[in-house]
Amino acid sequence: MITSLRRQYAQLITSGGQLVLLFAGFYFESGEGWLWILPLMALLSLFAWLSALRRQRLIIGTPTSRIASAAQGYVELLGRARREGEPIPGKYSLLPCLWYRFRHERRNHKDEWRTIDTGESTAPFRIDDGSGSCVIDPRGAEIIVRHKDQWQVGDERYTEWKLLEMEEVYVLGEFKTIGGSTTSLTHDNLVKSVLYEWKLNNADLLQRFDLDGNGLLDMDEWLLARQAAKREARKRLNEARAEADTHFVLQPNDGRLFLVSNLSPEKLARRYALWAWLHLVIFFGALGGIVWLLQESAY
Repeated sequence: MITSLRRQYAQLITSGGQLVLLFAGFYFESGEGWLWILPLMALLSLFAWLSALRRQRLIIGTPTSRIASAAQGYVELLGRARREGEPIPGKYSLLPCLWYRFRHERRNHKDEWRTIDTGESTAPFRIDDGSGSCVIDPRGAEIIVRHKDQWQVGDERYTEWKLLEMEEVYVLGEFKTIGGSTTSLTHDNLVKSVLYEWKLNNADLLQRFDLDGNGLLDMDEWLLARQAAKREARKRLNEARAEADTHFVLQPNDGRLFLVSNLSPEKLARRYALWAWLHLVIFFGALGGIVWLLQESAY
């Protein structure tokens, strides 16, 4: 079963808000009430249609990048999921996984299920596409997975969704590299930093470069200190540039879609296309209902 686990605004609005409006309309059983309800349904459907269409276009329009050569910024990646450190156990099943979401429900005296606890893991994991690996920070992501386990113990019901190791995972988000190849350090800035550090320990600075022992650094002694600082700065810069790169995918700061799924991009695009058509049908259906009610009230 395909289950959306994060920020499915369009689907939530259709299955939640619009159903509430429909029940309200049938409950009040008045044309005047429907004239309030149908415009609200049309607006919600329009918003949901735009949301689903935007997701579909992002999936279709963003080319798949290779991790080793991906540009900094918004990217689409596809690779095998791997753990970052130790695997995490599911909240209730305790089975090893890379990511999970859980829901705990309790049945009341009306035989209705009420959610009493819900949440999801935030531990990072990796994907590997053969050219390199990338750390995925799932915080803030819209996560869609197939794996769903549900069981019942008396009047308690437990549900877990999981992302498992070695699955092929699709990611759409902000790509960022931290390491030697992206360092912003410069030699001149490092020279100033080294000299500032040395000045904080004036006694040691004088011991090293006050050759005549008069307690002050003259011009020649200061030039000697600067030459030593340049050598130290060059050493630090080489060390910084030699640091291994680590790639990350994070939630974009500009509000664009951050999506993680073990479905293929083709299936995801078709899924959002179906939602978009459904919302469009509801939108025009609501408009048609408004026109019919206005015509009825005119007679």
